[in-house]
Amino acid sequence: MGNYITKEGMRRLHKRMNELIKERPSIIKQVASAREMGDLSENAEYHAARERQRYLENDYNFIKRRMEKLQVIDSGKIPKDAVRFGARVTIKELSNGNILKIHLVGVDEIFETDDEYERKSIASPIGKPMIGKKVGNCFLVKAPIGDREFEILEIK
Repeated sequence: MGNYITKEGMRRLHKRMNELIKERPSIIKQVASAREMGDLSENAEYHAARERQRYLENDYNFIKRRMEKLQVIDSGKIPKDAVRFGARVTIKELSNGNILKIHLVGVDEIFETDDEYERKSIASPIGKPMIGKKVGNCFLVKAPIGDREFEILEIK
């Protein structure tokens, strides 16, 4: 379940990789100029530049390895008769009547959006029990504050 991603999510990962690639030359220059300052054991600029370089390379390598494992799913082609990956679901919490709008996505694409749907992973505590449910079905979420019961109102 954790290896699915939407087309939008994959585009964002590609964009992030390209940003990291563009940033590499300036980091390399920073490391080189800091190295020229002399004694590396007490050179804060050098250590900061090397730390930034390590962060950049680790981030790049993590994204690259992750992208190799991901399967892009076109959520537009998935039937909307039940909750599945990519679905936009409106649910109601039965205890208080609160309405939540959730977009079920992969674990690699939880980020803020401008639409009314909150992005939740299909592997999350609220995402997992929702999978396969239909409009009118109820499901239970095990939460640290106690069990919460929801009803599916709409699937898009």
